[in-house]
Amino acid sequence: MSFESPLDETPGATYAAALPRGRRTGGRTPAGDGRRVVETLARVPTASTSTPPWGSGHAERILEASSPDGRLLGLDADGAAIARSAVRLARFGDRAVLRRANFAQVAEVAPAAGFGQVDGLLLDLGLSSFQLADVERGFGFRAGGRLDMRFDTSHGRPAADLLATMDAAELTALFVATERSRSPAGLHERSSRTRLHVPVETAQQLAALVERAVPTPRGRRTHPATRVFQALRIAVNDELAALEAGLAAALVLLRPGGRLVVLSYHSLEDRIVKRFIAAEQRGCVCPPEVPICVCGRRPKLRSLGKSKVPSVEEVAAIHVREALA
Repeated sequence: MSFESPLDETPGATYAAALPRGRRTGGRTPAGDGRRVVETLARVPTASTSTPPWGSGHAERILEASSPDGRLLGLDADGAAIARSAVRLARFGDRAVLRRANFAQVAEVAPAAGFGQVDGLLLDLGLSSFQLADVERGFGFRAGGRLDMRFDTSHGRPAADLLATMDAAELTALFVATERSRSPAGLHERSSRTRLHVPVETAQQLAALVERAVPTPRGRRTHPATRVFQALRIAVNDELAALEAGLAAALVLLRPGGRLVVLSYHSLEDRIVKRFIAAEQRGCVCPPEVPICVCGRRPKLRSLGKSKVPSVEEVAAIHVREALA
């Protein structure tokens, strides 16, 4: 989402904020998180906002806070999410503009939709409860269903196809790189043996495979398949590369004083966001022995700091020009 929000501090800066990992309830995030998002994004009555992907709860709060002239662009790769949000946001008329697209495409989609520069941009990462309950795509092992895991089912390869073509070395690289399996060797070996006899095509099959392969310590509350499902979903949707593209687009789209806010839900996302903000806060990168700056680099973001609410992970920054992250 993007907001038009002239700030009191550091004119011309773009501010960034990262909201730490939080729990999802209902469509997206808890109500308290939604209030913090709006407070972080906007301090003014009018706004133009771009939000990819997003929960319509956030969108409603932003449109209400920016009434009567604020506009919002909502992007989501999931067509079902766009359809639900179109109904929920219908009362805002043409102030709410929806497009089916991945936020990696926001630099192209936003200008085409009439959002050349924006005042705030919200990246709400992760899944909604609607997606976890979707038995047609197998995002979660509790709902089950075909092992698809694509946000946009018209593009890419389903998770079952990806799993069927990966050898043990590729599986090892996937789970180790994403830090999602506590017992990768056992899981990869058993997965390879299983596929010799029967393809792993459903969420239930994959969950059962993980349970047999990964020891579960007594008293552990998290299902052993949780991290494996997350790692596979990240790979299917190329989520980390999309996040990097979306962050880069923020610097192009945010006007001076604009804010970038990112809601992250696991450590891989959080690390990418914080490194991006840290890098874009830097000014001169000339070697210490150079007496005066010759690189001409200026800070593009100013951090708004970390949330003090322990249940949610937050990062904020201002695009120097000014941004929210």
